Amino acid sequence: MDSFQTHTQLVAGGRTHTIASLPALAAQGFDLARLPFAIKILLENLLRREDGDVVSKADIEAVARWQPNDGARPEIAYMPARVLLQDFTGVPAVVDLAAMRDAMVRLGGDPKKINPLQPVELVIDHSVQVDSFGEAGSSHINSELEFKRNKERYAFLRWGQSAFDNFKVVPPETGIVHQVNLEYLARLTMTDEAGGSDWLYPDTLVGTDSHTTMINGLGVLGWGVGGIEAEAAMLGQPVTMLIPDVVGMRLSGRLPEGATATDLVLRVTERLREHGVVGKFVEFFGPGVAELPLADRATIANMGPEYGATCGLFPADAVTLEYMRFTGRGEAAERAEAYLVAQGLLHTADTPEAEYTAVIDLDLGSIVPSLAGPKRPQDRVALSDMGAAFQKVLDESVTESERGRAVSTEIGGETVELGHGMLAIAAVTSCTNTSNPSVMLAAGLVAKKAHARGLTVKPWVKTSLAPGSQVVTRYLEQAGLLDDLEALKFNVVGYGCTTCIGNSGPLPKPVHDAIVEGDLVAAAVLSGNRNFEGRVHALTRANYLASPPLVVAYAIAGRVDFDPLTEPLCQDPQGNDVFLRDVWPTQMEVDQVVRDSITPAMYEEAYGNVYEGPEAWRSMPSPTGKTYAWDSDSTYVQHPPYFEGMTTTPDAIVDVRGARVLALFGDSVTTDHISPAGAIKSDSPAGEYLRHHDVDPVDFNSYGSRRGNHEVMMRGTFANIRIRNKLVPGVEGGYTRHIPSGEQGSIYDVAMRYASEDVPTIVLAGAEYGTGSSRDWAAKGPMLQGVRVVIAKSFERIHRSNLIGMGILPLEFPKGRDAESLGLDGSEVFDVTGLTELLGDGFKGGGTVKVSARGAKEITFDAVVRIDTPQEARYYHHGGILKYVLRSLLA
Repeated sequence: MDSFQTHTQLVAGGRTHTIASLPALAAQGFDLARLPFAIKILLENLLRREDGDVVSKADIEAVARWQPNDGARPEIAYMPARVLLQDFTGVPAVVDLAAMRDAMVRLGGDPKKINPLQPVELVIDHSVQVDSFGEAGSSHINSELEFKRNKERYAFLRWGQSAFDNFKVVPPETGIVHQVNLEYLARLTMTDEAGGSDWLYPDTLVGTDSHTTMINGLGVLGWGVGGIEAEAAMLGQPVTMLIPDVVGMRLSGRLPEGATATDLVLRVTERLREHGVVGKFVEFFGPGVAELPLADRATIANMGPEYGATCGLFPADAVTLEYMRFTGRGEAAERAEAYLVAQGLLHTADTPEAEYTAVIDLDLGSIVPSLAGPKRPQDRVALSDMGAAFQKVLDESVTESERGRAVSTEIGGETVELGHGMLAIAAVTSCTNTSNPSVMLAAGLVAKKAHARGLTVKPWVKTSLAPGSQVVTRYLEQAGLLDDLEALKFNVVGYGCTTCIGNSGPLPKPVHDAIVEGDLVAAAVLSGNRNFEGRVHALTRANYLASPPLVVAYAIAGRVDFDPLTEPLCQDPQGNDVFLRDVWPTQMEVDQVVRDSITPAMYEEAYGNVYEGPEAWRSMPSPTGKTYAWDSDSTYVQHPPYFEGMTTTPDAIVDVRGARVLALFGDSVTTDHISPAGAIKSDSPAGEYLRHHDVDPVDFNSYGSRRGNHEVMMRGTFANIRIRNKLVPGVEGGYTRHIPSGEQGSIYDVAMRYASEDVPTIVLAGAEYGTGSSRDWAAKGPMLQGVRVVIAKSFERIHRSNLIGMGILPLEFPKGRDAESLGLDGSEVFDVTGLTELLGDGFKGGGTVKVSARGAKEITFDAVVRIDTPQEARYYHHGGILKYVLRSLLA
């Protein structure tokens, strides 16, 4: 359909394409010039896809008439142009598709119907671990271990690449998914690659990693979703969403001497968290944007999840097009320029300021060197305040008598004293910063100046350099800085996320033992985007995000309990104090080395044969066929049970009665707390399962690497070592209490006990439940454990969506109330009633249901149903999004 007669022709890149013309719509009386660019992109999406059913004329009008503060917004069905996966979250997505093919066969359908209907790209970047570090062969050693540990997963992905259409895999040793997306995969505009038509439209995407937002720095609209939501998009289902609020951040001025893009993004994160942008779009504009190179924009966009926004868009402009050309995508830039100009989507100095829900001003000149921590990315600490900030951490962690505790140990033949504030990990890692040449080369310049003074890193610091792509290694080599980094033991350890996602590997035994013996408050400094409790390493209790050059400087100091602006980092071999200012490069030095060291040829060489991969990948045997040949002995990939007993029509929605509380949490429980992540403990339920299957603990690998095996993952759900369940006060870790008997056990074991008793379970939680990465296992795991309902003060956007996608009901306490204020202690028996009436035909979203909790006395309250749209209600009715899609395809 084309109710507004906007479908017209455009010549771009030497070809004639069909487009949905925004100017043609504007000519009909719609004032589109005032709209944020993000809203215009959504509007084009609907104009192109109008069919009178999924997308109606009224939907288009609602978006075209978007107002900054017009109250309730209708839902729309948005269809991203492509889907981006990483291997931790991508493997279970492909596992689910393989299981859907089996279910399709069982229900009498064609398995080939289960197939991506649009381009899907998976980048293997989450599996390399820092086992070896600080030596020349570290990258090779870690790569060998990666392939040894993950051969079953990798063989499965190779099968998927051959079995599914429109599905490509970027092999290991290439780079981090978001950096590969930025440097290579992004198109700016798309042709209908999967459908074969001549349509031309904006490059948009969803990804199974929350930092998919990084591509917003290139003017490409994209954000993270759960794996189950991404699977639906792969299968042609739209992303249902409310028309968003858009907060504008006006940037002015320019960064002062000594401040980096990392310092800027930490301030942006702090400022936007203060304002509150959860569930909103953010769009950056103002004269300061022109002062930011593309890499700085990508750094800011990357941390959208940290400031809570759905996305943080920098509209495409001349800088965007120049970056595309410089990175070897000249043809795509030419086509995109013609399209963006024709559509009024290319930002120029003459572009009028859009209307926004709110406008936040930030002067780039006010940015100061900073870190963020010790356990949240929005908790910025000015570099000058670090000494005092760490003392506050100590005040909260140890008693006065324990503050001076130290442990003597021998490392490499040297006897050292380790105390609180020691730096255990210094990692240059994460696409947030490794995609940014200015901070990466600045780190190299710090290493160069330090090396020239004869400085070394402290022997107890585990150092690592994980370039986000092979391009980074090339330009560090070209600049002559890789040797200096290696001299300070910042050797390349591999191409992947490493420390930022908890793949930091084991600490050297003397360091590990000293921390445990002294119960030391050890620290990590990393150039990452996440530092939640238990994420970086189990033994680092204070984790700070910092720019790459600061990571190198802190490694030289070996501690975090001081002020680097006034106190020396260390002494040189002659006994002279060396201060941070002595090794810090000027902005002029950084700019010069950036200009001299990076060429377009580096990108062409790095990505010329990107899908071929290393020899270990090319020579790997893998299954073939339309359906997967499951190996019952595999401990990495198993057939999931989601479709067992499934019929062609869903059961009726019923109330939840007689439920017990599996866990009672406070505020800010993250998906890292809920979802299995990091190392698998030998005595945990997952460890017991693996040992029962004859896996030696040394080969356990990480939870992330075993996401394709639901047996491991459901045992690791809620097993984070730092999670605190109020049902077992004073106990840290994944434990709970079986209420009827009073017996304590692991959350998994108690959940299975309730399941055997046919007792449904619920989770009670505080504010911001599910904040953090878009982990589908944070919803899949609880569902497999028998959780039917989560009642929280508030939810993070992606996790709420994922809960519904797995058939779990998200409810919110009445405004201003929580479990404690209502008098709930978790020992009650719960009924949730009114679901049948509320979620039936005609449901528009929201509403309340009655919750009754029977204990010493009966407590009742009206809980807000956080099923926000009719489409989400359909998913819930079907028992989750996967069953909904499968039944739709069968029909």
